[in-house]
This record gives sequence, C-alpha cells and structure tokens, in this order.
Amino acid sequence: MYPGSVFLIACPGSGKTRTLTYKIAYELSKLASHREFVLAITYTNRAANEIHDRIEDMGVESNQLWISTIHSFCLEWIVKPYSIYEPDLANGYSIIDLHDREVLLEGLCSPYKAYKVSFYDCDYYFTPTGYRLCCSEVGKHAIINSVLVEYFKYLRKNKLIDFEMILGYSHKILNSNPFIAKNLSGIFRYILIDEYQDTKDLQYNIVSSILKAGNGKTSVFIVGDPNQAIYDSLGGYPIPIAKFREITGLKIDELELSQNYRSSARIIKYFGNFNLNKTRIEPASEDQAYQSIINYNSEVDRENLVNEIIRIVKYNVEVLGFSPREVCIIAPWWVHLASTCRKLSVGMPGYSFDGPGMVPFSRDTDNFWYKVARIALTEPSPGMYVRRLRWAKEILHDLDDAGVYMKSLSIKDFLRSSNSIEIAEDDGLTFLGLFFEKLFEVLAIDFKSFESLAQQHDAFFASSGRKVAQLKKEGVEAIGDISYFRKLFESRTGITVSTIHGVKGAEFDVVIAYGLLDGMVPHFSDANGDASAQKMLYVIGSRARKNLYLISETGRKRYGNVYYQPTRQLLQCVFDYDAD
Repeated sequence: MYPGSVFLIACPGSGKTRTLTYKIAYELSKLASHREFVLAITYTNRAANEIHDRIEDMGVESNQLWISTIHSFCLEWIVKPYSIYEPDLANGYSIIDLHDREVLLEGLCSPYKAYKVSFYDCDYYFTPTGYRLCCSEVGKHAIINSVLVEYFKYLRKNKLIDFEMILGYSHKILNSNPFIAKNLSGIFRYILIDEYQDTKDLQYNIVSSILKAGNGKTSVFIVGDPNQAIYDSLGGYPIPIAKFREITGLKIDELELSQNYRSSARIIKYFGNFNLNKTRIEPASEDQAYQSIINYNSEVDRENLVNEIIRIVKYNVEVLGFSPREVCIIAPWWVHLASTCRKLSVGMPGYSFDGPGMVPFSRDTDNFWYKVARIALTEPSPGMYVRRLRWAKEILHDLDDAGVYMKSLSIKDFLRSSNSIEIAEDDGLTFLGLFFEKLFEVLAIDFKSFESLAQQHDAFFASSGRKVAQLKKEGVEAIGDISYFRKLFESRTGITVSTIHGVKGAEFDVVIAYGLLDGMVPHFSDANGDASAQKMLYVIGSRARKNLYLISETGRKRYGNVYYQPTRQLLQCVFDYDAD
C-alpha cells in the first residue's frame, strides 16, 4: 500500500471505489490509539454508505472510521462542539429542513413570478470571501440577492441555519480558532477525499486547515477524475495538485489509475472523444474485445421516442440477453424522465423501473424520520443486520442530540423494538405514520414534546405528501403503495432511470441517453457550455460496459416556433456508429 499523501487521478472503471475501500481498511489497521480516526469525505451519502458497506463486508472493524459528506463532518465535528465560539450560533440554532427551506423560498419568490424567479434559482454556495449564486442568468441576480437578504434575515431571527451555512460557519470557526484545526488533526490521522473534482473552494480550505495544522502528522488521499467535473455551477472544481500542495503544506505524490476494467475497448475509444483533460485510459476489461453497439440517432421524432426506447430495451434484454437491472435510461432533466418512465411502464408492463425520481417520500437524508424510515422499510435479515445496526446507532445518536435520555437503551434493544412492530397497511405514508407512533410508544418516548423531532416529523410528512401527489399527477398512480416505499432500500431489480448527474459512479451493460440537445446538454444558461457538454457526454459514455445508444430527438419545442437542435459536440464527433 502506497505510503504518505497521494493525489490520484482515476479514469472511469479503474476501480476507484475498491482502491478507496482498501486504503481505508489499511489506514484503519495502522491506527495506534482508539482515540484516532480515519476520515473519509464523499460527495453523496449514497457513496458513503456503499464504501461503509464494503468495509464491513470485508470484516474490518469500522468504529474508528468517520465517513460522510463534508456537510455532515462539519456539523458533527466543528459546528456542534465549537458553536460557542461563533456569536451567531452561541445561543442555540437548528438546521432548517429542506422542505421548510423550499416553502420559505417559494414564499419569498412569489412577488417576482413575473420575472420567472423561483426557489430553484436561489441556490448559492459560500466561498472564503462570501456567497456566490448558482443561477447563471445574470439578469435575475439582483432579485435573487434581494430574496436571499430576506431569507438570511428570517433564518437569523429564528436561529436557523441551512446546509451551506454549515460550511460557511465551519470555515469561520476554524479561521478564528486555530486550536480547533489542531485538535482535529490530532484525531484524524488520515483524511480521504472522494470525487475531488466536485469539491468546492471552501471545502478545500476547511480540509487543508486541518492538514496544515497537523504539520505532516495527518496525511491525505485525494482521488477523482477532472473529466467528470460536472458540478461547476455549484462551485465544484478539480483543484490543481500544485495548488493543493500549497494550501496543505504537504508533500503529495501524484499517481494515476489509467486502466479501465469496466468497458469494452470500443466504448472507451468512443467516450475518449470527450476526454477534455487528455488523461490516459487503457482498456483492461475481460470483455474489452466485445463488439459494442454504439448508435447515435438524431432523426427519431419526440412522438416516437418512447417506442424507440422500448425497441432498444427489448432488443438488448430479449434478444441479446442482458438483465433489465443492467439497463439504464438517462436524460438531462428529471421532468423528462418522469413522463417517459410513465409511458414506458404502460408500454412494457412486464418491466419494473428504479430511479431517484421515483422515490415516493422525502429523501432528506439528514431528517431524523428518514433515518427511522430506513429501519421501518427493511426486513431483519442476516444480510441487512450490520447495516441496520449502523442505522440504529445513528438514530440513537440523533435522539441524544435532541435531548432524549437514551443511556439505558442499547442499539440491539432498539432494533428488537423495531422488529416487533407489525402493521397491515398498504398505503406507504400511513404505514410510516403508524410505525413511528407504535415504535415510540414501545420506547416510552413522547417525541412530540421534543421540538426538533416534532418539527422534522411535520416536515417529513408534508414533503412526502407533496412528492406522492406530484408523482401521482404525473401518472404514477401506484407510487403511494408500501411496495414502492420499500423499493428504495432494496437491491436494484429493474431498469434504472436517472439524470446525467445522478448516474455518476454507476455502471451498466446498456446505456440509453436521450435529450442530447443544445440547451439541455449543455444547459442553455451554462457559461462554459462547450466544456460542460463534453464532460456530460464523457460521463454518459463511460457508464456503459457494452452497448451505448445516444438520441437527439427532433420535435422538442424550445420556445415559440423554435425547436431544440442536437448537441453540437455530438454532431462534431467523428465516429463509425452502428446502424442498429
């Protein structure tokens, strides 16, 4: 195992997650004291859970591993223990629920409907010098800033902070109190950063302050692929190694993983056309000689799009023999996937579909009741035991944070109480409501008397009810059934539907992407459109192991009598496509 600090460029399919997992296991084995930890920072909770599961499947003890998103790390290790050093937080604070945030911003934006400003435009991120707007439509910025002034004023008055403010306050606390970074460097002997190309400037600064305070005693392992940096509108960017060495003060060796164990040589050759950073990618899969189908269709009309997708799916599943769970359908925006998925369900009644947009309840992973829902919707089994133990530990930790005295209740006791509850109910939200009530009756806890738990309970059901109603309106009538709710935590069984951003990190035998149109890929407001389009096409192509279908459908109206045209980067790509 390579010693010291490492800056690793990893091409698609190179075994990045496996490398990260083994590195974590190795560094855990080297810890000299039970008071030392390994810190792994991932871009999503899903990635953190996957790596954590792999660590546990290896039989490695993970009590000294802290793996989470940067927001969760900052909240638990900086904001909560050191909030007394920040005047805005010293007298108490709560985290605003995502649903409550959406409702608040919707209300603040309502006077500006004529200017087409909505809460979607109000995303922002902090930098070391202030906040930046995510909306690239400069003409809206004055209004958005006015909305955010009122938004921040409301949060201050009600002692609330949102997730971006967690990072802002963490950076401020560390800068004002250098001893905190020193303390953290003594706790975390190794820090690993996954998907570094999606990391923001402020996040680099937070991590580097800890590394620098360690004076060489804390090492770092940073891994990612600059070609997949598709979150630049949210502030993410692939930091150059020279800059990272400068801000950390560490000697960091640059290495690469250049062998692709996922895709055929033909697939690699294709997405290599969009290799913006000219990184090295070599085919190394057992199936590298597979004669992949790579097809580009810019002639199918929008009205016939679903029939074309059905034809492609059935050909790959029923003729070529691929499993439906190894098929993925991708579009730039979820609004297109929702309507297409509904039509596909009607056109292929024997197939099932999985996707983040089909989740029928609030997926705010930091909401306490979402965490309880994971226990409620999974069955006790040997394969789920370790994972459910970890979930139960998180729940007890959150109850303790909320002020509930839980010292006499063990993790296993909590699981036993959860497993004892039986509810015969087909409606998913009703089931969860009854489960929550019965569980806390068994635990003899009146959760409604704890303000944070009560607020999160109301937000969970308000947000979930809204989500179910929206999906039913879009034609997914059965979305409220308990079977749909349970699917979220089951292994993938059907065809995956996802946005380009949502499919990062995944891989499938067959990938079908549509909506590859200027204004969507790249987005019409993207200032770095050409580069963004290349990176998104790179992500799409590199998800496929064997077959890849790309569609720029005709007849999709943009405005007035103007129609979307195919993505320029696709038209400019010279490749010997298959006719299938």
